[in-house]
Amino acid sequence: MSGIAQATTCWINAQLHGSSRSSRSSQRTMASQQGLSPFAVMGITLVVAGVGAVTMIMDKGKKERKGRKSAAGGKKFCIGGNWKCETNCAKVKEIIARLNGMAKLPDGIEVFVAPPMPHLATVTAELRADIAVSSQDCGNLTKYGAFTGEAFGGMLEDIGCEWALVGHSERRSYQSESNELVAQKAKAAIDAGIGAVVCIGEPLEVREAGIPALKKLLLDDQMTALVKVVGKDAAVWSQIVIAYEPVWAIGTGKTATPEDAQETHKIIRDWVSKTCGAAIAKDLRIQYGGSVKGASAEKMALQPDIDGFLVGGSSLKDDFLDIIANAEKGLAARK
Repeated sequence: MSGIAQATTCWINAQLHGSSRSSRSSQRTMASQQGLSPFAVMGITLVVAGVGAVTMIMDKGKKERKGRKSAAGGKKFCIGGNWKCETNCAKVKEIIARLNGMAKLPDGIEVFVAPPMPHLATVTAELRADIAVSSQDCGNLTKYGAFTGEAFGGMLEDIGCEWALVGHSERRSYQSESNELVAQKAKAAIDAGIGAVVCIGEPLEVREAGIPALKKLLLDDQMTALVKVVGKDAAVWSQIVIAYEPVWAIGTGKTATPEDAQETHKIIRDWVSKTCGAAIAKDLRIQYGGSVKGASAEKMALQPDIDGFLVGGSSLKDDFLDIIANAEKGLAARK
């Protein structure tokens, strides 16, 4: 064996098997005795450092996440933070630090965050385990493969995601996603072992056209497409959250009152009861996603058919903590 090969083998064994400082010193002496130049010794050192780093990562393993709550413990109020395309690395670190510094989450509330795709690995590794991580989308795929730019649900599950948003109003608008595609994405997420947060909602012109137009879009079009794909099995529906987005109240200056939100949520729940059964409708969580803030969270949480919030801009700020705290107050007042 050549001097370089022998020295490299010894050094790697020393690193992998946790040898002492004195042992590692003897390895350097061996390298010197082999007549290796300082540059060769430096090269060996870099190789060993790489092997050590990979070994450390493999030993550490994937962080076990437990933010998503099972239905067995009773229906939890579900608050999600959608970070959209708003965060660079520094902002992600800032939000993680804020959330990790929170006290214990209220017993009746489940929280998840949905970072942009490039930050999912960082968030699943560094965020406290009792807050779930969601992707902002999920590909309509059933396997790994040559699907450039897509995100297979199995890949998301493997990295630590517990939820996937599908059908957000911005994707329906900017990417022209159809009701059928959204439903297929929801099924793909569920089949991969993660829950689906299915977004539905109406623009201003539909809201102003009245309840019949609202029902046609939300129920006959969006919800019917979902039921056609995922079916009416209670076990499947236990893995679905519906996020109602009044698109007309997001960034338009118009405000949806708690009564507006409650009316629409009840329309959705009544339709699910009639279509899928009363038990599924009762257990189904319907989030409100119309620019929720800390100041409005308590009154919104008081409404009997609002089972959570999907929060946009405020999820990037301290206000997200106020939303959680004030939702707890609203829930307490329901009883």
